[in-house]
Parts: sequence; structure tokens; C-alpha cells
Amino acid sequence: MMSDTAPSPNTNADTSSNFDPAELAKFQALASRWWDPESEFRPLHEINPLRLEWIAGLAPLTGKRVLDVGCGGGILAEAMAKRGAEVLGIDLADRPLKVAELHRLESGVPVRYERIAAEDLAQREAQRYDIVTCMEMLEHVPDPESTVRACATLVKPGGHVFFSTINRNPKAFLLAIVGAEYVLRLLPRGTHQYDKLIKPSELLGAARRAGLELIEMMGLLYNPFTRAFSLDPRDVDVNYMVALRR
Repeated sequence: MMSDTAPSPNTNADTSSNFDPAELAKFQALASRWWDPESEFRPLHEINPLRLEWIAGLAPLTGKRVLDVGCGGGILAEAMAKRGAEVLGIDLADRPLKVAELHRLESGVPVRYERIAAEDLAQREAQRYDIVTCMEMLEHVPDPESTVRACATLVKPGGHVFFSTINRNPKAFLLAIVGAEYVLRLLPRGTHQYDKLIKPSELLGAARRAGLELIEMMGLLYNPFTRAFSLDPRDVDVNYMVALRR
């Protein structure tokens, strides 16, 4: 297992161009509120127990080497480390990484963080990780398939890769963008762009080309009346997660 002392985020320039400066700027601006459960990141705090249990149910975390791609402020990374995983969280937004590092110091949860693109880490640490997670990130990068390939390269043969993203269809537009951002205000306006959303067929095609096979697909639902999230494998029309194995 890793030491309780983690290095500061790496601020070296990365060689990957698979990022959108405007998307990074959105999360940079909100970084200080990442761990406030009543802030714009409230949905992340509320879905985290659900996605953690789903991941752990398919790939037990204790003693595993885990990579969290696009870790942001470290909500999922810390949760997985608490389950006994050795976790590295990576991101290209330095302010959320600094928030993650500060929270790690406060919580004492042993997570390492590094500012690096998944593509660049894949060149350095191919087949190093038992589990790779990439949650709520693919719809924010210019080339999602490049990220999928990198995650497939980083995981060990037989290891697990988990993605979550948003479907692209009229229902998803109404619920995930109009409803969540403009009506219910669960997320800041402009968080998602419709043309960047990803159909399950597109994600699974990219995964297959990267050498990953589907284990399970799970829908993540929100009830505006109870203000509660739930999982349902029968409904992947809007938010969905996929579990894959290399």
C-alpha cells in the first residue's frame, strides 16, 4: 500500500492535446466548492455511494491498484481508498487537484494525485492498474475514444474499466441539460453540451476497438420529487455507466 504522504500535484506540461480549455476552465472556477455537499457538486456527492457500491460489487477494491481518470476534487478517489484500494487520481485541471490534495491532508485518506493526461500516463504505466475508473468525464473531452484507448492500455489484462457519461437523445437533452441545468439547477448552466454527449453504442464501439468487453451497463436515474438518485439497468436513456473487462 502507498504511504500516507502523497506528492503535490505534478504541474509539468503534458503532451496530450485531448482536452478542451473551456471545459477545464469550468471546473477550475468551481474548484473551491468541490467538497461542499450543498454546492454545484451536490449531485456528485449524492451519486457517489451508488456508483461506489456498483463498482465494488463488480470489482472488489481491497488491495487493488486503482486509477481514477478525471478525478477532479477526489470524491470518488477518496471513497475507493477508504475501501482499501491503492488509488492514483489524475486530472488536467490543477485547481481541483489542489483541492483534492488539501482534502486528503484533512481526511488522512491515502490517495496520490497527479496532473497528467490519461494518454500520457498510458505511455508510462501501461497495464499497471487492476481497476480504472473514468466517471463523468468523457463528455468533456474532444476525443472520447482516445481516453477509452488510454484507459484500456492502463488496465491489466483481466482488469476492470468503468465509465459513466450521458446518452445523446431528445430525452437526455430535456432531462440532463434543460431539466438539470435550467429548471432544477442541479448543475451550473452550460455544464454539458448536447453534441458532446455519447450514445451507448458509440461508447461500446470505442471500448470494443480498444480490446474491452462489456460486463454490465447501468442507468443512473434522478427522481425530482423525492430528490433521490437510483440505479436501474433497464433505463440508460439519460445517465448511464458501463463496466468492462480487458
